[in-house]
Amino acid sequence: MTEELRIAVVDDDVHTRETVADYLELHAFAVLRLDGAAALRAALEGGMPDLVVLDLHMPGEDGLSLIRFLKERHPHLPVIMLTSTASAIDRVVGLELGADDYLAKPAELRELVARIRSVLRRARLAATIAPQSAPTPPRLVRFGRRVLDLDSRRLRDETSGEEALLQTSEFALLKAFVEHPGRVLSREQLLDLANARDPDAFDRAIDVRIARIRKKIEVDPGEPVFIRTVRGAGYVYEPERG
Repeated sequence: MTEELRIAVVDDDVHTRETVADYLELHAFAVLRLDGAAALRAALEGGMPDLVVLDLHMPGEDGLSLIRFLKERHPHLPVIMLTSTASAIDRVVGLELGADDYLAKPAELRELVARIRSVLRRARLAATIAPQSAPTPPRLVRFGRRVLDLDSRRLRDETSGEEALLQTSEFALLKAFVEHPGRVLSREQLLDLANARDPDAFDRAIDVRIARIRKKIEVDPGEPVFIRTVRGAGYVYEPERG
């Protein structure tokens, strides 16, 4: 767990800094001994530590300001605060800014090592989960030069960039076709799939809606290639090939 791991100990008090650093080195951590915020900022240019142990109360730039900087620039860098005051406000503000844990000074060094190991375990676990939570690409359906984004419900002309307004009922109907490619759907089935059973949604209303959709997705609505009529049966959606 501790092999090759680098801990930055940031404290303007030389006695505290050296005591903490010596103890961490006894437990096989590599330690950066840094006298304040400026020293940490300079050290970051040479490489990232695995965790920062940070005194909150230092002259010049204080620990809270430094936590804000670290979490904005390096949101996954773990930070443990050391505070010499009993102020709950400092601890709460630090945690709200993104600090991962805190310990009162003078720190019990065995407890500090335990907390460092705990925070590093959580950081490693978060790193393995993070890729799974990455945003998924939009679901796009192409009708010639027109593209339908199923998530934003936008129908866009890829050449001109113009968007065609889709009514809610039109989008629901088009989505029903897209989700059942190559399948002949009767007007009754389309009413069910598009959840369009309102007082005006009788059979001929489906025809009117499809006519409006064709004007928005077909090059020639009179000779449709994507939503075709199957005489006596209903309609079928033929996806673009290629």
